[in-house]
Amino acid sequence: MPLALGAALPPLRILIVDDDVSTIRILAQVVREMGDVTFATNGMEAVAMARTELPDLVLLDAEMEGMDGFATCAALHAMSGMENVPILFITSHRGVEIELKALAAGAVDFINKPFHPHIVQARVRTHLTLKRRTDALTRLATMDGLTGIPNRRAFDQSLAQELRRLGRGTGPLSLVLIDVDHFKRYNDFYGHPAGDDCLRAVAAALAGSVRRAGELAARYGGEEFAILLPGSDMNAAIGLAEKMRSCIAGLRLAHAARPDGAHVTISAGAATLGPAQQGEGAALIEAADQALYRAKAAGRNRVLHADDAA
Repeated sequence: MPLALGAALPPLRILIVDDDVSTIRILAQVVREMGDVTFATNGMEAVAMARTELPDLVLLDAEMEGMDGFATCAALHAMSGMENVPILFITSHRGVEIELKALAAGAVDFINKPFHPHIVQARVRTHLTLKRRTDALTRLATMDGLTGIPNRRAFDQSLAQELRRLGRGTGPLSLVLIDVDHFKRYNDFYGHPAGDDCLRAVAAALAGSVRRAGELAARYGGEEFAILLPGSDMNAAIGLAEKMRSCIAGLRLAHAARPDGAHVTISAGAATLGPAQQGEGAALIEAADQALYRAKAAGRNRVLHADDAA
């Protein structure tokens, strides 16, 4: 869930990846005061763990059975949300070729084996500090000042990134566009300060509904919101949109000015792209927007998918 501006920062998360359990124990002891430590004993497990909960820093063994550190690093670096996560290689190998290979895979630093605890602590502390600063700057540039959730710029960046991933054969990718029903009437009746409070409440509820890595709830503009759902097919997108619609209705925010009810509701339009459709971002937005238009025309307070019969 995105952080609101001014919210307390969550604990830092450190992921240790090594196929030697004794090394994991030693490293965990060394960095345990710097954040919440989790570990994986192979590359596939590390990727799965990062997909569930993004780490803030990764300590990665270069030499592992099966999926080695270089392949693991590349896979982690390619994941949504992992672009700015520092990955530090721990390796007994030295030399320009090894360093270039690791840097090409996405590593930012190296710790040589056998490692000294104080060196590990110093390197980890430095990169976690840089990560905190990067995260803070990113929040300032990509958060909506009114609602505290990601803004249109953040959405555009995330959509472009997910479309590139689709081009590599990942997918599907779904988009849900949401509109607060009769919001102009709400503003006219209750006043703009109350309207701002309404948008903040809706935004918080929508943001609280996205939990998987890579999912994004953003303010798209005015009373419109966009929900980006990598890995979600049509049914999953409809299911989440219905959950959001029900959640907003459940807030029971009074709306005495609307002609068809007494509380604030939302309408939603969803659209889905399959793998290898990376060049169709504008088409995805247009399809979701048309579905939203049909949902509003059909009476509002409902969800329609672009593939639904018109």
